[in-house]
Amino acid sequence: MVAHLLRLKFLLLRNSLRRSPWQLVGIVLGALYALGILAVLIAALFVVGDDPATARTAVILAGAAAVAGWALIPVVFSGLDLTLDPARFTTYAVPTPQLLTGLAAGGLIGIPGAAMLLAVLAQAASWYRFPGALAAALVLSAVAVFTCLIAARVTVAAAVSLTGSRRFRDFTGLLLVIPLVLLGPIISAVGNGISAGGNFLPRLADVLAWTPLGAVWAVPGDIALGNYGAAGAKALIALAFLAVLVLAWKALLLRALVSPPQSAAGRKSAGLGLFSRFPATPTGAVAARALIYWLRDPRYSASLLIVPLLAVVLVFSGNNAGPDGGLLVCLALGPLIGFLVGFSLHADVSYDNTAFALHLATGISGRADRAGRVLACAVFAVPAVVLASVLPAVLIGRPTLLLPVLGVSLAALLMGMGLSSAVSARYTYNVPLPGENAFKTPPGSTGRAMLVQSAFSLLLFVLLLPVLVPGALAVVLESSLWGAVTLLAGLLLGAAVLILGIRLGGRWLDARGPELLQQVSVNK
Repeated sequence: MVAHLLRLKFLLLRNSLRRSPWQLVGIVLGALYALGILAVLIAALFVVGDDPATARTAVILAGAAAVAGWALIPVVFSGLDLTLDPARFTTYAVPTPQLLTGLAAGGLIGIPGAAMLLAVLAQAASWYRFPGALAAALVLSAVAVFTCLIAARVTVAAAVSLTGSRRFRDFTGLLLVIPLVLLGPIISAVGNGISAGGNFLPRLADVLAWTPLGAVWAVPGDIALGNYGAAGAKALIALAFLAVLVLAWKALLLRALVSPPQSAAGRKSAGLGLFSRFPATPTGAVAARALIYWLRDPRYSASLLIVPLLAVVLVFSGNNAGPDGGLLVCLALGPLIGFLVGFSLHADVSYDNTAFALHLATGISGRADRAGRVLACAVFAVPAVVLASVLPAVLIGRPTLLLPVLGVSLAALLMGMGLSSAVSARYTYNVPLPGENAFKTPPGSTGRAMLVQSAFSLLLFVLLLPVLVPGALAVVLESSLWGAVTLLAGLLLGAAVLILGIRLGGRWLDARGPELLQQVSVNK
């Protein structure tokens, strides 16, 4: 059964490459990127290998970061390859041990898993000067690799389980505050420690070595230094942590097989809800429907997790950047949030999937569709961008920065929404289907998504240049006049790009609505 699951994973990967050339492009680019990083890491390991203490510190820090990254990144950012989605085995009587083993081993098939395996084997080989450490590293390589793979499965499965509950949706904002608040002190402490120099990194490695994140990586270094007792204790910690992860994954997998995550039933409510808050026009109807998606669909909220995370990272990075830290936050926060929120609209039609047929069946014009989606996004985007632009300038006592930063931020938001209105009507790529895991990366989407997003970012930067130039002059010269010019240019050019994007996107939508429906209705 395990071999059958692995063959199935290979078959699905091969078919996706044949079906979508963009998937092949994405794999080639990802492989080149991964190989480049691996080459640098391997070279660094072999350079510091003469000093076992330094090598131990480097391996523990990098390994702990890898485990944490595998556990958090699939949930917060890019997603996890769920080609062998456990929910697809609900109707099959696959024994749990074989299913667990097959899914875990299947994680090695793909760029992230293969790169992790090569990196672990490379760090094991770097201990060749110490035979005992080399043997321990090779023996524990499987533990290290599967700790990362299963940690990703556990966190994603837990996230899927939570997003299926109504209570989670009601308290999502509160739950997100906890990791965001903890992230700041962590970044601040690490930054202060590194800037202070000394033995901070070795001390940090010593602490991580006794935690589940770093225990498995500390064993070879301890053996090389002659600390056999500590090495044995940490090996037990690593094995116990892997066992706990397996048990947690088993419990979550059994729950997913018994009751697969489904879209929650709609709330019972009297009246028209949000539809009564917007004008009784086609644009107003689309805006109300789109805003409901922003509020209730976890696929939309997941894409916006980066916004509060970015604010927290910038604030604490600014605190560690010295006297110019506040200026950095003031100049970057508003424009970056404007760009990200405007960018988030570019896959709006793809998220609709078959529900986009409603827009075609009712005869809504393409321009009304584009304008309605922009209006829904602007309900929360405009206040957020204005607040992120004005508040830092007020707090650091630099009122001359208010106008230029606000001008660039609003221009980034308006131009981003305009470009998204055009891009989403013409260029689509696979996204998680309605009711699926919000953090899933569908097969065949990587290459096309990278191309669309890169072209979008480059074009937006070019369009922003006429606003960035007077903005830079306003900041350097501390000129209120140039600040007013920046704000005026941002509003006028941003509004022009927004209107043009709505019209162009509406024209494309009217001309190729059925073709667009076919693209977003099928996972290619």
